[in-house]
Amino acid sequence: MNNTSTKIPILIITLMIGILAGTQIDKIIPSNRVREGSQKFNDVLSYTQKYYVDEIDTDSLVESAINGMFEKLDPHTAYIPVREQELSEEQFRGNFEGIGVEFQIISDTITVVSPITGGPSEALGIFSGDRIIKVDGKDCIGYDNNKVISTLRGEKGSKVKITIYRPSTKEILTFEVKRDKIPIYSVDSSFMIDSVSGYINLTRFSETSYSEMLNSLSLLRKKGMKNLILDLRNNPGGLLNQAHLISDLFIDDNKLIVYTKGRISDFDEKFYAEKSYPYEKIPLSILVNRGSASASEIVAGAVQDWDRGLIIGETTFGKGLVQRPFLLSDGSAVRITVSRYYTPLGRAIQRPYENGKSDYYMEVYDRESDSLSAHQNDTSKYTYTTKKGRKVQGGGGIVPDHYVKVEDLTNLSAELRSKNIYYQFIRIFLDQKGPDFYSKYENKLELFTKKFSFDKLEEASFIKYIKEKGITFKTDEYAKDREYILARLKAYVARDHWKNSGWYYILLQQDPVFQKAKGLFTEAKELNK
Repeated sequence: MNNTSTKIPILIITLMIGILAGTQIDKIIPSNRVREGSQKFNDVLSYTQKYYVDEIDTDSLVESAINGMFEKLDPHTAYIPVREQELSEEQFRGNFEGIGVEFQIISDTITVVSPITGGPSEALGIFSGDRIIKVDGKDCIGYDNNKVISTLRGEKGSKVKITIYRPSTKEILTFEVKRDKIPIYSVDSSFMIDSVSGYINLTRFSETSYSEMLNSLSLLRKKGMKNLILDLRNNPGGLLNQAHLISDLFIDDNKLIVYTKGRISDFDEKFYAEKSYPYEKIPLSILVNRGSASASEIVAGAVQDWDRGLIIGETTFGKGLVQRPFLLSDGSAVRITVSRYYTPLGRAIQRPYENGKSDYYMEVYDRESDSLSAHQNDTSKYTYTTKKGRKVQGGGGIVPDHYVKVEDLTNLSAELRSKNIYYQFIRIFLDQKGPDFYSKYENKLELFTKKFSFDKLEEASFIKYIKEKGITFKTDEYAKDREYILARLKAYVARDHWKNSGWYYILLQQDPVFQKAKGLFTEAKELNK
């Protein structure tokens, strides 16, 4: 089973789309037709507002009209409401302003999952597992997620008093936190998996992704990295220029990385490798799945076309359209597709979408095989040949060099994840164990990985907890997914102390895609000669 994969976040895939700078958008539609259409729409809106039998929400009607118009276009041309646009800008920008904690609401109480590395809460000594019970002296029990965010976020330099209850010591503590810029990391984790092999998990392509990748690669190289696994699974994409820069880390000699073509020539561009890096010859494997889209496919496509590394996992999402954003007067935005992008060999990555958005997104879920036959009748015309004679396919996503089938989880496992049962149980488990729990493993992740496991009583306690939470417990489903369930519980324990590195390090031990990649370094090395 693929322990690190999740269902494809459709909204995120829609939001985290490639952005291409361009000008002279007025050339796309003749101005006379625009004026005529605008006048027609204004007339209809005016009549409706004046004469409709009930009171109407004009803003809502306008948004519905925009969405209706975009339904006639491709799946990635989209209207973004104000709040979603603000969140999207944060993701692209790579930071927000606040106190710097990841949190979850458990039993109506704000629970700190983890203080964000480098943030003010971590610096003051706020720990994983702390319960925030008051904000500026006011009881915050019962807050929902939106209320927590609006209360704890604020301008850099402003202060807020946080009162927490610490279950491990049964103390109530008060901190005055000075808000600051909080980084949103796109490199979720990077570490050495053995003495010569590095692992990096990249979750998005934001403004800071290239610099984060460069820093991670430098640190791993100092630790002796001679092979690399780059994990792009469930990475929905992001900024086109970041995909270009990150591809350039691994591709040499001014080679073409990606090019774009649109109806308007102003949107046609070519992106080449420009700089020399010490990572252009190391054996490279890239992990992908059907949640890898857009910028992820640019990187994977360039690496595959130039025989630079191996692509392992599932066929990617198949999103090869480039959007340009236009901000509207109220803070909302539209993202309009202006071109298509192609890999160096000329492969179009965009899947067909003529049957509408519903079929377009469901095709990803319903794929029964990992060949292009899932969405193309004739694959022969989409076959390309690399300089080393390898056959690669286009016409819809990046088809991996090594396909690894991912087994579906049972309904039990899916419900445990969707209802956050894993973390809730582990939070209780760790509260009971106390602050000295990790000292048994000398605070070493590798030792924890080898030595820690849940005993029979602890496993029975978890099963009891599942039933107490009203989850339908089926013995056969639990037996089928038992290895996955216990690994995920262990990963939550590791994440509490070692953050994301602990999380991935544990889950990767039983991840079939990752384990397959570990066994292919020799092939990657031969390919790179």
